[in-house]
Amino acid sequence: MTYKLLIVDDHPIVRRGLRQLVASQQDLEVCGEASGVDDAFALVKTNQPDVVVIDLSLETGHGLDLIERIKKHDRNIKMLVSSMHDESIYAERVLRCGASGYINKKEAPEKIVDAIHEVLRGEIYVSGRVADQLLRRVRSGHAPDEDPIVALTNRELEVFEMIGRGLTMKQIARKLDISQKTVEAHRDGIRGKLNLKNSLEVSRRAFQWSMEGGRSASSPDKTTSKNSTLP
Repeated sequence: MTYKLLIVDDHPIVRRGLRQLVASQQDLEVCGEASGVDDAFALVKTNQPDVVVIDLSLETGHGLDLIERIKKHDRNIKMLVSSMHDESIYAERVLRCGASGYINKKEAPEKIVDAIHEVLRGEIYVSGRVADQLLRRVRSGHAPDEDPIVALTNRELEVFEMIGRGLTMKQIARKLDISQKTVEAHRDGIRGKLNLKNSLEVSRRAFQWSMEGGRSASSPDKTTSKNSTLP
């Protein structure tokens, strides 16, 4: 059996590399590529992929939005997030939105292939560190020493990430297809949750977070645990 795979990433080089990687697998074939949410969702409806590999930062929209739209459209489509963002912040979010796994782009190519096959088998794919984090949360009801950024909603986190990349309120509104006033309201929500004084402090904190690779304050500099699957 051959599974159809859709690649959603805003970098053409990344898409080409993943396409070449998939070409070496007898049971996988690429059925399309997209760089933004709307064009990706259109391909989902027309090409009916078995699995979608999604980056979080896209040309238009955000990966979290795409995951939710695909889940509402067809719960049988498997989704794997492949991103550079800190997994301690995003992994649990993407699972809650409907994805079946999260893998960092820094991982070796064969790991990405392994992750694709794992989610196609109906399993959850995350790193060992994230698996431990999820288990601790289940046991205790919350994560110890939780970074305030974790408390942001998905939309607030999207806006925070884009502020950190230097986008203006108008640009963020256009990218997420929402009003500028809504973006400003999300920025105010971020300011309150992170205990920041004003919009300038939000911008500085977002830029710092972006320069650190979107890493949680409680995250180690290096991940030494092996990748893990959760049944």
